[in-house]
Amino acid sequence: MKKKILIIDDEDVIRKALERFFGGAGYDVQLAGSGEKGLELLNETYPHIVLVDLKLPGISGVEFLRQARVKHPDLTVIVITGFGTIPSAIEAIHSGAYYYVTKPFDLEELYMLVEKAIDHQMLRKENIVLKQELRNKSRHDRMIGTSRGMQALTRLVDQVARTDSTVLILGESGTGKELLAKSMHYNSDRSAKPLVIVNCGAIPENLLESELFGHVKGAFTGAFHTRAGRFEAANNGTIFLDEIGDMSPNLQVKILRVLQDKKFQPVGSAKTTEVDVRIIAATNQNLEQAVAEGKFREDLFYRLNVIPINICPLRERRDDIPILVEHFLKQVNRLGQKSVTGFAPDAMKLLCHYRWPGNIRELENMVERLVILKSSGLIEVSDLPPTVTGGDQQIFLNDIAMPDHGVSFKNLVHDFERELILKALQKSGGNKNQAAMLLKLNRTTLLEKIRKCRLEKEVKSLTHGTGTQQTTAAGR
Repeated sequence: MKKKILIIDDEDVIRKALERFFGGAGYDVQLAGSGEKGLELLNETYPHIVLVDLKLPGISGVEFLRQARVKHPDLTVIVITGFGTIPSAIEAIHSGAYYYVTKPFDLEELYMLVEKAIDHQMLRKENIVLKQELRNKSRHDRMIGTSRGMQALTRLVDQVARTDSTVLILGESGTGKELLAKSMHYNSDRSAKPLVIVNCGAIPENLLESELFGHVKGAFTGAFHTRAGRFEAANNGTIFLDEIGDMSPNLQVKILRVLQDKKFQPVGSAKTTEVDVRIIAATNQNLEQAVAEGKFREDLFYRLNVIPINICPLRERRDDIPILVEHFLKQVNRLGQKSVTGFAPDAMKLLCHYRWPGNIRELENMVERLVILKSSGLIEVSDLPPTVTGGDQQIFLNDIAMPDHGVSFKNLVHDFERELILKALQKSGGNKNQAAMLLKLNRTTLLEKIRKCRLEKEVKSLTHGTGTQQTTAAGR
């Protein structure tokens, strides 16, 4: 596809010279002798770039630029001027022109400037597209789940994202607090500006102040150069302070000042730096309890707690586990070039009833490990780690209903124990050794429980039935 250039100049000689030159360079050239004609062609041809003379009959080059940018705000324009009209050229730059050249001009230099301007325009458009893709990706990845809790969280984040209010994200480790902060930033009006992430719990206390606020040369041993901090790097954007509950009281005071006044002092400096930063903080601690115990400043807590967002743990949104598993499965298959088709129903049931102390992070890591080790086919119960398969008692506990009139604890435990032993014996065909292994009991302990639950007849029946089947099969 040819690059399009619109040349607007009232001098016929210059128009023709530029037409021959850029036409010979492979450009699709359009010509106009006035600003009015230029505006007309602009709406018809949508050129990549415009060359316009400042002194034109009718509307001037500056006025053309102003009118053109109303409908075409991203239009790239280079103005041409004589030495006596350079102040007007500077005015054109202020009105949005990319550059100006003075007469007489060198055609090769003008060509290089036009090529550079078009490259700049293309990069700017690509940047816009990439940011939109990133925003869409953030919107897609941020909330995976259809549970009622996740739907409510999605609505809340949509409401909060485009505000500048301070947000405090509360939740256990691994619930996705950082992902939520990214989602809020990339769906906010600050999305084109930096998002700076600081894990306050991972940086030693004596270094955290310098990391956040920067330092001047000589402020402390080893400070050989002046260095900007994370707050300055996040200017006009967002800073995410993860694990803020681990921050020392001394630093809490400085964070409070930034929240109140948007100002701070780098370490070792008497100069105050002003920033425009949105703060999103997160913690897995109970800050209200920390305030009561004197470990966290009450005034800072209320400043941070403008909009609190609680992320529930994975065990409280079990309906989302199959959706999350499917998402992580596709992700690992694609990145690791694997072909695992899914999880067997029994394996998925165990995943859904496991307590997930590490939450989504633990689930993601486990799916990645299982897919890499399995490579292809279906992931079965035998592929799951003991932490999951050993926790299958949770399945039974989840199936127990508590009636309004209550239950007999003693009778229920007796019936449950009897039923569990009977199922193990049925699965093992009456083989007591295998049943004991299934229940992770010593054989003598199982025998004692069989007597206690009066299951001797059932054992004999199962053993006899297995022997009969084996004899019949041998007779065939």
